[in-house]
Amino acid sequence: MQAQSKKKTTIIGSALPHMPWEPREPGNNNVIWRSTNNPIINHDHIPSSNSIFNSAVVPYGGGFAGVFRCDSKTRQMQLHRGVSSDGINWEIENERLQFLPDPNTPTAAEINRFEYAYDPRVVWIEDRYYVTWCNGYYGPTIGVGYTYDFETFYQMENAYLPFNRNGVLFPRKINGKYAMLNRPSDNGHTPFGDIYYSESPDMTHWGRHRFVMGATGGWQSTKIGAGPIPIETTEGWLLIYHGVLTSCNGFVYSFGAALLDLERPWQVLHRPEPYLLAPQAPYERTGDVPNVAFPCAALADADTGRIAIYYGAADTAVAVAYGYVDEIIDFVKSNPA
Repeated sequence: MQAQSKKKTTIIGSALPHMPWEPREPGNNNVIWRSTNNPIINHDHIPSSNSIFNSAVVPYGGGFAGVFRCDSKTRQMQLHRGVSSDGINWEIENERLQFLPDPNTPTAAEINRFEYAYDPRVVWIEDRYYVTWCNGYYGPTIGVGYTYDFETFYQMENAYLPFNRNGVLFPRKINGKYAMLNRPSDNGHTPFGDIYYSESPDMTHWGRHRFVMGATGGWQSTKIGAGPIPIETTEGWLLIYHGVLTSCNGFVYSFGAALLDLERPWQVLHRPEPYLLAPQAPYERTGDVPNVAFPCAALADADTGRIAIYYGAADTAVAVAYGYVDEIIDFVKSNPA
């Protein structure tokens, strides 16, 4: 891999000069490369945690904030808030996050009871940070909430009927509607799954569902699911997504990328056959659930084209990988499935 040259693809967004970053080490020819600080958050980062993984990070207040999946020592899946000055060293609340019913949604209190919560995503849209997560409501569905300050969080109506996972909002309205990728599933450890697109006029009523893409072969032969918030570029929406294969020892979670049309995101422009990153580091191979690299967040600097991908490692810890948007998109376009 050659040194980064003049940008061809532009990230449509803001500069983020203080985002975490490490240059590619000499001799590393991978499109993305792991942080030497991995895992950046270990399983016992807070006193109450059995494990911390599959978490969401965004720029906030000159630093960073996030919503973290922290499975407790009772093995209850729950969400915790956290803040960081550099995106690597995190202060995470020991007590789980408590959602208040959205005061503008009169019926929100009816579903504002806690069963479980996991695999959050966070995105800034218009005037607030929206949070989506896999919410327990007679089975897994997509919970929707928001915060202005990462102190007080409000819960809205669930987006879908059970069963659904991997609810990932787009960072702006598309054709005047809020837009979300999601994956219908079953009530178990789903042995299937494709990505769908849905839209809403009000972040409450979701419809006009469209098929985006499904499982194919190899590393993504069993199921797939949307990962971080899609990154808007001049080439299309860069979607980083996870794929699963079923091996003789169980599921193996890797992640790759695809390009979606900017105004019709259910239309896939390019989708490569190879993965971007598979569980090969020791902290990805060994943990509560072996052989998992599960991406949930990405930071992007529009000035330099740098991207930092946060992912869960072996359902135990949080890790980071880095790359350039040009090289990722070249990879996506040059390796057709």
